[in-house]
Amino acid sequence: MSFGGVSALSGVSFDVREAEMLAVIGPNGAGKTSILNCINGFYRPQKGELVFEGQNIYHLPPHRIARLGIGRTFQNIELFTGLSVLDNLMAARHLHLKRGALAGAIYFGPARREEIRHREVVEDIIDLLEMEPYRKKTVGLLPYGVRKRVELGRALALEPKLLLLDEPMAGMNLEEKEDMARFIIDIHELKGIPIVLVEHDMEVVMDIAERLIVLDFGKKIAEGSPEEIRQNKLVIRAYLGEETPESESHD
Repeated sequence: MSFGGVSALSGVSFDVREAEMLAVIGPNGAGKTSILNCINGFYRPQKGELVFEGQNIYHLPPHRIARLGIGRTFQNIELFTGLSVLDNLMAARHLHLKRGALAGAIYFGPARREEIRHREVVEDIIDLLEMEPYRKKTVGLLPYGVRKRVELGRALALEPKLLLLDEPMAGMNLEEKEDMARFIIDIHELKGIPIVLVEHDMEVVMDIAERLIVLDFGKKIAEGSPEEIRQNKLVIRAYLGEETPESESHD
């Protein structure tokens, strides 16, 4: 994936295993968000393949990819700020609607039963993410940490088969980070959804991820368990840099 003369991703290859928590890490500008944007169709790579459940999704638009079962949160919060928490989560259920606009307008019989089913799914998510106090509040008036939680809930409302989380803890204080990490672990354990997590907080990533992919300047430089990544010299060099002979001579 290139932008003009700048290579954002080059020769990056990996798989996401069933019910796995996979973290993608790397310094700023390494290509982490570009990976997620390629997977869910926001970017279209110039070369390569993206295969989901045996189907090459390389050419599909984002709404088709979402319908296949790939849910996504964003680095910058993307919510309907004028709607309530409940309405934001219900909006994500539109992919599962089976009744047409006419049946919905009449709101009787099958259409009403269908909405009740969707509401039950949404209410379960509200309980899971402990958002009951906020369910009818306008999203734009909520604290930042709660809005990040709403965005996670909206991705869950799609009932994804794969969940992409782009820096879900960015900008949070310590307490909010601990809560979000707990919610992500609960989702992973209770629902068994494979998760691809992009996150800068290395302490959190090392605690909750089962396997890590490390990018640097758009290339994969390491892959392995948290312990293997901690000891990898290429990873240490990418994050901390190397002392040059010139810098040594000035000491």
